[in-house]
Amino acid sequence: MKFMKGLEPLSLLTLRLALGLIFLVHGYPKLVHPTDAMREFFLSHGFPGYFLGIAGILESFGAVLLFTGLFTRGAALLLAMEMGVALWKVHSAHGIMAVKEYEFPLALAAGCFVLATIGAGLVSLDRMLFGEDGKRRRATKSSQD
Repeated sequence: MKFMKGLEPLSLLTLRLALGLIFLVHGYPKLVHPTDAMREFFLSHGFPGYFLGIAGILESFGAVLLFTGLFTRGAALLLAMEMGVALWKVHSAHGIMAVKEYEFPLALAAGCFVLATIGAGLVSLDRMLFGEDGKRRRATKSSQD
């Protein structure tokens, strides 16, 4: 199964794009078209009303960062933490056995956690700007001689 290792850049790109699309679709309405019903949903779960805007900003801009692969680890970690809060405060009302109630945010949190730990992969702005290990590339005199 060595050939599967060669597909790692494609798999990380696919994961980033899929998560980015989901977060954009869910975050954009919160950011641009917030409704009283959305605000009431947040209030009913014990959050202040302004958390609607914070969630919209985090999800929308996080999605853009995932799409481009820029600051992927940080964006993915914030999104994973947001999904953790959603699991805890919103989706856990009926206990751990009610998997149908929390499977979607759990999958999002897990995918974001993977990106936060592994990184964006080869096809990303992170790789292009900062190199594989996350540190800015530097040309050394010894490598140019």
